[in-house]
Amino acid sequence: MSLEEAEWVWRELSTEAMRSGAKPETVRLAVITGLVRATGARYGDLLRVRVEDLDLGPARARSTEGSVLVRHGKHRTPRQHLLPTELVVLLRHWMGVREELAAELEGSVPRALLLTVHHTHDNGTTVASGLPITRQGLVLSWRRFAHRTNARYGALRPPLPTRFEQVRRAWLEADLSGS
Repeated sequence: MSLEEAEWVWRELSTEAMRSGAKPETVRLAVITGLVRATGARYGDLLRVRVEDLDLGPARARSTEGSVLVRHGKHRTPRQHLLPTELVVLLRHWMGVREELAAELEGSVPRALLLTVHHTHDNGTTVASGLPITRQGLVLSWRRFAHRTNARYGALRPPLPTRFEQVRRAWLEADLSGS
């Protein structure tokens, strides 16, 4: 996958996520894509990001600067990443969606940034929405988007890969080459 195609994915998802009535799954996938684009994080790294790892600036201010602490790799090396303006706006939107998803839960709201957006099944057990998402949930969310997008655009554009890692590598390679 090329950098141009990865950027197309980001624009497509971030635009769709900010539309009125956007599905929570689309908003979450846009957040995942934006965080990977900004930090180079893998799925496992993203699963460790908690709400308190985000700094989106003062709530009342229209601050466009933000940062996120990501614990990278198996050694969980902490690294603070600056976030682009458009991702800060999207993350603020996600925080509202996230709050609605967790509203039905009893007890405290999970600290994980990324939550399930609808009732799911985990080894035959029904899992409520608003709980921390699993790695498999992230994989399936991307695959659904890739299959829908490939069906929608057919011959108009190259097909998206079914593995998100190929999208991540397009941004990583661009960063390494200094693009």
